[in-house]
Amino acid sequence: MKPTLSDLEKIARGAGAILRDGYNREHDITYKGVIDLVTESDHASEKFILDEIHARFPGSPILTEESGKIEGAREGIWYIDPLDGTVNYAHHIPFFSVSIAYAVNGIVQFGAVYDPLRDEMFLAERGSGSMLNGTPLKATKTTTLERSLLVTGFPYDTWNTKQDNFKNFERLAKLTQGVRRLGSAALDSAYVGAGRFEGFWEYGLRPWDIAAGGLIAEEAGARVTTIDGKADYITPPQSVIVAAPGVYDEIKKALNNVGQD
Repeated sequence: MKPTLSDLEKIARGAGAILRDGYNREHDITYKGVIDLVTESDHASEKFILDEIHARFPGSPILTEESGKIEGAREGIWYIDPLDGTVNYAHHIPFFSVSIAYAVNGIVQFGAVYDPLRDEMFLAERGSGSMLNGTPLKATKTTTLERSLLVTGFPYDTWNTKQDNFKNFERLAKLTQGVRRLGSAALDSAYVGAGRFEGFWEYGLRPWDIAAGGLIAEEAGARVTTIDGKADYITPPQSVIVAAPGVYDEIKKALNNVGQD
């Protein structure tokens, strides 16, 4: 038996309830890197998701942020981020999500991104559109950068990488109405699909960061590619553009011209 979009929604809601219940508590924080945190809620949310998948779809391959690759013999693979926005969560900043996607042969078929504090459930099924709490989503029709609001993120290895994204941030902030940095790539992508942002870009993501949000944006009419325009944004390393079609080319040009002017 293959999963359905309803299965992803139910699992995401259950994991989101765990995050919501733990949000205002003092957190047990450990560090994978200088600014790469893990809380007890990451682990509790992931355990819930894995238990649900193992119970409903035994033998499924799963790629998840905290446990890594779980092998399986079933067709398809799950991409799981049990808490996207851990730094926000650890500091009691109310912007984080659960992200769950299911892909077959490298193509994402279903995606769910859930914001438990706002009770906003973003869902998408390939070929059937995307929704926010049951209402269809559409990317904006904006056609100029000067009328656009963008969002981005920065890599965990900011101090050790040449592509730290700061020059891009500066360039695009000067070309647009502004650039936000909110801290959850899954929600950033979903917000492009919802028309709240015209575009999102980020370097050095992982499949679980972009799989669900990317499909939600795609099915809302946004363009989702790698920074250099390739259609496969799931295969590592993920450096992506998610943008309304009217400004995609301008964003891509600006990102690929940084350092050349």
